[in-house]
Amino acid sequence: MYAITGITGQVGGVVAQTLLAQGEAVRAVVRSAAKSVAWQARGCDVALADMADADALARAFAGVQGVFVLLPPNFDPSADFAESRAIIAALAKALQAARPARVVCLSTVGAHATQPSLLSQLSLLEQRLGALPLPVTFLRAAWFMENAAWDVARARTDGVLESYLSPLGRAIPMVATADIGTTAAELLRESWEGKRVVELCGPEPVSAQALADALGRALGRHVAPRVVPREEWEARFHAQGMRHPTPRMQMLDGFNDGWMTFEGTPRRGTTTLAEVVRTLAACH
Repeated sequence: MYAITGITGQVGGVVAQTLLAQGEAVRAVVRSAAKSVAWQARGCDVALADMADADALARAFAGVQGVFVLLPPNFDPSADFAESRAIIAALAKALQAARPARVVCLSTVGAHATQPSLLSQLSLLEQRLGALPLPVTFLRAAWFMENAAWDVARARTDGVLESYLSPLGRAIPMVATADIGTTAAELLRESWEGKRVVELCGPEPVSAQALADALGRALGRHVAPRVVPREEWEARFHAQGMRHPTPRMQMLDGFNDGWMTFEGTPRRGTTTLAEVVRTLAACH
């Protein structure tokens, strides 16, 4: 049996679906019984656990072959990442107590970077879980293609893609959540010793211009990309309700300046940007 955290999200859901399709038993780790109904209907065992509750997580992880771990996304964390640090501590304590045969942990491109940014939360996760006496694989995924979901409405109504990535023609690694989930499921079924890092990107890097073109084809209209000036970021993020925009700005700077990148040679997924954008356009 495999315990899957984040099963109600895009990546965790694909991990679970892939394992179930391969005939594996899955334990859905969820915060509330209401979130477990669909997975129970598919034959999953269910464990209720808040991600900051070490004792509940230890019970959820007990007796399984492998655990898929992800840090709940927090795009507006406190300056010291207090919220994420609490969850990381709980995960480490739970894994130490349950001692599953292996752990696959979703991480990020640039987790090895020393410069501070929003993604430093994942660097902290790697540091803490990497010190455990367990086989742990950190799956460092590229920028999610599905982030383009936020751009569909404006592209459809106004024919505009506002981009924080610049210059518009500069491509960065991106990957589909489907490829992340299937890769994580594959890794969970492998055997290894100690800590290892697997980096993952899509078939080809993606620029803002390429994303605008893909949106245009999917929506049947011209879509023009526009760079959001750096000097406008903080005010925009505050207007969106963010209290601590600096980490997010640092992350975007990292992609634009080129230091938010892979440490080694990544594996390549097979899902294309066009496939992802067509799905997003149909759903939004």
